[in-house]
Amino acid sequence: LTQGMEVESDGQEQGKKIVRKPYVVNEMEYEASLPEKKSNTLSRDLIDYVRYMIQNHGENYKEMARDEKNYYQDTPKQIKRKINVYKNFYPEEYKDFIASLKQEKMDVQ
Repeated sequence: LTQGMEVESDGQEQGKKIVRKPYVVNEMEYEASLPEKKSNTLSRDLIDYVRYMIQNHGENYKEMARDEKNYYQDTPKQIKRKINVYKNFYPEEYKDFIASLKQEKMDVQ
């Protein structure tokens, strides 16, 4: 009985002390210390969603929240945040998109 117990306690202590692959731990610690990278792109779904909302509702976030395509059931504030994320990620694309919308409106009138 006492032998069995000793083996158990030895096993636990070994687990704590011995790191068999220190380079794995070092690599993980290094990755954890890096500043969080922003991903370079937004999902196509989010881009399409934001563009659809702007195209159909301009800057009326309450209308956007009531839109049937608001699958995520976002609140007006959440939609506004998504649009701002899109603006920050793709400022040029956003400007061009807004300009093209204004052009369309002029063409219609």
